[in-house]
Amino acid sequence: MAPRPCPLFVPRLLCPVPPSDPDCQSCGACCASFRVDFSVHELQSQGGSVPDGLTVEVNHSLRRMRGTDHAPARCAALTGCVGESVACGIYEWRSSPCREFEEGSDACHRARARHGLAPLGDLPISS
Repeated sequence: MAPRPCPLFVPRLLCPVPPSDPDCQSCGACCASFRVDFSVHELQSQGGSVPDGLTVEVNHSLRRMRGTDHAPARCAALTGCVGESVACGIYEWRSSPCREFEEGSDACHRARARHGLAPLGDLPISS
């Protein structure tokens, strides 16, 4: 099947057909739903792993992932089409809120609902 144009936010990117077994790499709703704030100590410049250039200052002790304070929110590190095929450009270096986010949690279901996606437990899994 041919790729189709991606909806809003990534107009020039072509997205593949969605996979049959949904997971975080086919979703990305959390990365396009919530503010992501974390301690400045997680920044690379402070000995952490999160690239400074992908964050904005909140105050002297907090940073926020760039793009997550916009309306609609979308983390600057997120690539691809929400609900279809996504990736985190800094997955290995992501912040603690991202590391702690749980697939299938209430927050996950809220994020998916904001993007018109069914809760994970309601989706059939193919074998």
